[in-house]
Amino acid sequence: MKRQVFNPYLPSWEYIPDGEPRVFGDRVYVYGSHDHFNAPIFCVGDYVCWSAPVNDLSDWRYEGVIYKKNQDPRNKLGLRLLFAPDVVRGVDGRYYLYYAFDFMGMTGVAVCDTPAGEYQFLGHVHYADGTIWGRRKGDQFPFDPGVLVDDDGRVWHYSGFYTPTPAIVTGGIPLKNDGGVVMELEQDMVTIKGEPKVIFPKEGPGSFENHEFFEASSIRKDGDRYIFVYSSRHNHELCYAVSHRPDGDFRFGGTLVSLGDLFLDGRTEEKNGLNYLGNTHGGMLNLGDDWYIFYHRQTNRHSYSRQACAEKLVRTPDGRFLQAEVTSCGLNGGPLKGKGKYEARIACNLWSKDGVGRYDGPRPRKRLEAHPYFTQSGKDRMEKGDQYIANIRDGAVAGFKYFDFRDVGRISLGLSGRGVGVVEISTDPEFRTLAGWIPVTLQKSARTFFGNIQILNGVQPLYFRYRGSGAINFHWLQLE
Repeated sequence: MKRQVFNPYLPSWEYIPDGEPRVFGDRVYVYGSHDHFNAPIFCVGDYVCWSAPVNDLSDWRYEGVIYKKNQDPRNKLGLRLLFAPDVVRGVDGRYYLYYAFDFMGMTGVAVCDTPAGEYQFLGHVHYADGTIWGRRKGDQFPFDPGVLVDDDGRVWHYSGFYTPTPAIVTGGIPLKNDGGVVMELEQDMVTIKGEPKVIFPKEGPGSFENHEFFEASSIRKDGDRYIFVYSSRHNHELCYAVSHRPDGDFRFGGTLVSLGDLFLDGRTEEKNGLNYLGNTHGGMLNLGDDWYIFYHRQTNRHSYSRQACAEKLVRTPDGRFLQAEVTSCGLNGGPLKGKGKYEARIACNLWSKDGVGRYDGPRPRKRLEAHPYFTQSGKDRMEKGDQYIANIRDGAVAGFKYFDFRDVGRISLGLSGRGVGVVEISTDPEFRTLAGWIPVTLQKSARTFFGNIQILNGVQPLYFRYRGSGAINFHWLQLE
């Protein structure tokens, strides 16, 4: 690769949640929603696209705006939001973009001759008589579309949402929220061919116990197996299920990734998570023998400024996927170099002395006022902005995984804020042994602090814990 790549893998000023990776030609394209920094609600931006060569996942290129909110004829003023999209290549060779139209209970479709060109509105998914899906009493609520064009040319559309939506939002039409649904589409890519049916019930018989379907439908095919990825009722994890047919008989496979590394190493209680929790959404990428899971993390203490991350998956000889650990090195293909300068924003673990919280919905100021969080200086889309970890108080920890250390003996930290104390450094998240420590005295202005460290050569994580008064901000670290 041209360079190292980190999590989040896009620039610090970009906020792309719900990322669906798709391979078209010799490039990987990521289609997602578009959050803004410090936005008041989800997905306020137009759809944009990023892409990278299949052989270099460090070299991401901004493709620009591919579809604007006001291109949907029911959104001419651009006031409604566009949620989690998916893109597939149709049997006619054109590219079809599917999107959840706000919480309106409709799925929009746009089309383009190229993967990242300017998409044009095609229609809303509808029945053969022209009735829009989601406008019949008793329809399942359309949300988070995932689409597969099968090897035989048949088109399968997956959707669903856990939480009941008031009829006032859906034009006065009461819709059902029974779980994840599938339906076949005609070759025109917008007309329903077979009646929608629930195949991932959110509760009761047929549901996946303790990992029941919530949202975020995503579908892939691997040989003769169909792999369905979704967000469970826990919301902080992406799970998968497998079948030998596209329209049923799916068996639960397991968790692919959790924002807080829950369900790893016996960790089940949310308070014991290794990072702040909230919703996540993404899809799988297969490149040769390598598999990845794409997802998003929360920033700025709420759910409205989310960023794109990815982890490499380990596949067992019998075809199962093991849960990926959340890391700082993601798509890098291995640990980061144990020397050099790194932005603190690539920390994958973050917690306060009281553990972690959830970033669901708007910022709960009082409940999270003592917690550290990722944020940035400047306004949204400031290419030269500085993203950092803010509000690090006594007992808070920031962790980075993983570095390949080679004869490291000195470290420097870029800090700001107000506080007097010490930054402890360890390769152990419980800080039973220290690799070093740095006294800190800050009076608002940013300063660089230096210290010596002792770390054994090899691949290890690195943790920083603040002990002291006030609240400091962590901007960068440099290993020498």
